[in-house]
Amino acid sequence: SEGKIMVTESQFAFLRSIDTPTVCNLIEIVAPERRGAGYTVAHLHCPFPDLAPMVGFAKTVTIRARDAVSGSSYMQKRMDYLDYVGAAPQPSVVLIQDLDEPAGYGAFWGEVQTNVHKALGCLGTVTNGSVRDIPAVALDFQMLAGSVGPSHAYVHVVDFGIPVTIHGMSTKSGDLIHADRHGAVIVPVDKIDPMRDALDGLMKQEARIIAAAKSGQGVDAIKAAFRG
Repeated sequence: SEGKIMVTESQFAFLRSIDTPTVCNLIEIVAPERRGAGYTVAHLHCPFPDLAPMVGFAKTVTIRARDAVSGSSYMQKRMDYLDYVGAAPQPSVVLIQDLDEPAGYGAFWGEVQTNVHKALGCLGTVTNGSVRDIPAVALDFQMLAGSVGPSHAYVHVVDFGIPVTIHGMSTKSGDLIHADRHGAVIVPVDKIDPMRDALDGLMKQEARIIAAAKSGQGVDAIKAAFRG
């Protein structure tokens, strides 16, 4: 609930209005110590590249799929996991670290789980594991995944609410996540307003350089634009 209080609807709207590379650029400006960390650093398959960015609080999970798991204790864990996903803060992005070697042996995400998680306030997922049922997943549910595969094998939740690392992005439960077709980044919530303030200057700087590049006036014009 702390995250829900800290991020206003206008801050959410601002973050949803820009893509993930722009978020990274703005973080570099207002929190330069974050320039080289806090984002995914390897390719993630994105079956729905035209969806708007998802901005939500991290629900962190680890899974395995190679070996079977069963019993009443695991059924209780599944129920507790659903409580975790449905609890504040909302909306959420479920971050699943697949512990199998290789990751993606069995897909957690498909038609059933995307519909269940959407009903619990989840916008989508970022995972190093696999996804399936691409044409049948819940409407507007975004998926960034390490791979695409056909089977769910023995996929099961190992743990949740714990720190995870997905393609180089180390995340804890409750972190604010911004993700689109390019990948994901952790947004420092105390820097959202400074990021919004910095956007205009960033856009003008980029526009100036691009205009110089397109002007046909050669390298000196481009150098002048870089110098500002």
